[in-house]
Parts: sequence; structure tokens; C-alpha cells
Amino acid sequence: MCKKINPENSLIKPTHHQIPRSALESHKLLLKHYCGCHCRCHYFVTFHIFVPQIPPMPEILTIAKNNIALGEKKIIEHNVARLPSGMMIDMPISVYRSKKDGPVLLLSGGLHGDEVNGIETIRRMIAEGIFENLYAGTVIAIPILNMFGFLNYSRDLPDGKDVNRSFPGDSNGSLASRVAYHLTKLILPVIDYGIDFHTGGAQRTNYPQIRYAMTDKNSEIIAKAFAAPFTLNSNLIPKSLRHQSSKLGKPIIVYEGGESIRLDELSIVEAIEGTKRIMRFLGMIDEPYIEKESIILNDTTWVRAQRSGIFKPFVISGEPVVKSQPIGVINDPFGQYEVKVLAKTTGYLIGHNNNPVVHQGDALFHIGMTK
Repeated sequence: MCKKINPENSLIKPTHHQIPRSALESHKLLLKHYCGCHCRCHYFVTFHIFVPQIPPMPEILTIAKNNIALGEKKIIEHNVARLPSGMMIDMPISVYRSKKDGPVLLLSGGLHGDEVNGIETIRRMIAEGIFENLYAGTVIAIPILNMFGFLNYSRDLPDGKDVNRSFPGDSNGSLASRVAYHLTKLILPVIDYGIDFHTGGAQRTNYPQIRYAMTDKNSEIIAKAFAAPFTLNSNLIPKSLRHQSSKLGKPIIVYEGGESIRLDELSIVEAIEGTKRIMRFLGMIDEPYIEKESIILNDTTWVRAQRSGIFKPFVISGEPVVKSQPIGVINDPFGQYEVKVLAKTTGYLIGHNNNPVVHQGDALFHIGMTK
């Protein structure tokens, strides 16, 4: 074996095709180290990772009075409300179960109805048959949680409320509260993990990123397995889906990518690949899990417009920036002044404003910091 072995260059593969759902607190993984020189010699070591304890998967999974057995697939048309016209509004829930024991993974999109990248991500995975022949476990796929918002190109519901600020919900509350109630009572109790897909809002785009609370070690495990280009600390927001699931001991991470009302292929592809990495990591698909690097951001800050006018960015999301670097300019419409926009810190651009007309105080760039 070469003496130039570099343990930092590693390819991680599970020793077995799946991480079992037993009461064990740790599971062995095989770490393949490469020396980094031309001979490409390698050696193997075994180490342990810690994963949350989860109970055995039930033989019969019940959602909204629908029973789904092991090895079965079912699409549940769950009614959530009725339009003033009398038309019923259903929330389709696709459930895919393997015959083999494994985790229950929730994939949810469209919690904000205008955030179409998450909807397309889940739709594409369903259409490509990724969940059809699971090696182990169960996938619950809900492309559109907020059907009202989707139909009206809106983040919120007709009552003006945000579903993601309405958890745990109330069966007799506002429309947003009722939608949240259905999720809290029907879906969250049966899952083990979840990925909630979002995009930037108000004409702001987000570079593909995973958000989770770094104090939550269970979420950290799946966030690192997803390995988006950026992974950042994001505290739990009261009355959000993620906050409610955390109280139930069900780790859900948030994926952000792209802009509302606009499909972004990079964000969709990254979302699909990250989801498949988690499924490999959890042993749900019979493919080796390969670890991927992600840039960890411990904090973020916004650069805001100091003047109103016409905004032109010099850089785009995903790029590194250094403090005081010119990253954009604001001009008045009549050619009377020009104000440079400077990076307020060193870091990475993880989001930017696409609106060419901005007001003083508008958010222009979102910068993530590694320190």
C-alpha cells in the first residue's frame, strides 16, 4: 500500500445495500481511501455513523382511511376543501411500498402554490418510475400540498394565509389551518424522514441548497446525505411544517432551488439527484451510496438596495464573492446617478433578486458564510 494514502479522499459505500431499521444506534459503513497518487492504490476501513432509531415499518400503512400493504402502490385522492362553485379540491397522495422493511420518506412540494420547481421535481421522479421498484421502505410523494395556491399562481391560499405558518393546524380553523391540519394528522405520524421542496419568492432565485437546523442531529444526517451544492443552517420557524415535524421527532429538511413561477432545470436536476442520494443512503434503492461534498454555510446575510432605481447584477448565484467586491449597480431611470452594490462580507452568493426595478431596502443578494 502506498505511503501517500490520503484519508480525505474517500468514497463511502454501505457494507450492506440498506441501513436496517433495527434498534441499533450505529451502522457500519465501508470507507474506501485513495492515496491520491498515480498508482491509485487503496485500502478499506470500517467505521460507524449514527442514525436515528426508527420503529419497524407496519405491514399495513393507513392514510386517510386507505390501507396500503407491503409491496403495494396506491394513489389517494384526499379531499381537503370545496370551491365556492361547489367543486371539490383533492390533494393526490402517491404511496409506494416495498415488500422489504425500510424507512418511510415523505417528498412534498407546492406548500407554496407558486413554487413550481418542487412540483416538477416530484412529478418527474414519479413519471420516471424511480419509486416503482423500491428495494426497501416506503415513499409518500405529494407534488402539490397547496392546490389553491397552485391554481391561482399564488404562494398563499384564498384567505391570504401561508400554510407554512399555520401548523399544526385546526380542523375548524382558516383554510390554511385546515390544510396544515390534514398534513399533521394524516401524514406526519407515519413518516420517518422528509424533504420539503421550495423555491425563492418575490422574483428572487435561490441557488440549489439544503436548509436545516444544525442543532438537530437527525436532520443533519439526511442533509449531509442529500449533499446539495450548499448546505446551510436555518433555525426552525414557529408554526412551519419543519417545526411541527421536529416536535414529533420526524426530521424534515428543506430544499430551496430556483424562483417561483419559473422552471429552473439546474434546481430540478440537483433536487432529483439529492433525493436519490438520500434513498441510497437509507437503503431504499439498490444502488451504492457515494458521498458528495457540499459547502457548509454557518450563517447568511442580505445585501440590500441603498437607493431606488434600475438594478443590474454583475454576478449570479453560486459564485464566491469577497468583501467590498462590486457585485451590482443601481441607476436612476434618467441617467442622473449610479450607485455601486458591494458585497458586505466574503462568502458565496446563494440567492439574488431578478427584479430590474428595486426600492430602497429591497433584498438584492443573499450571501452565505462558511465562518
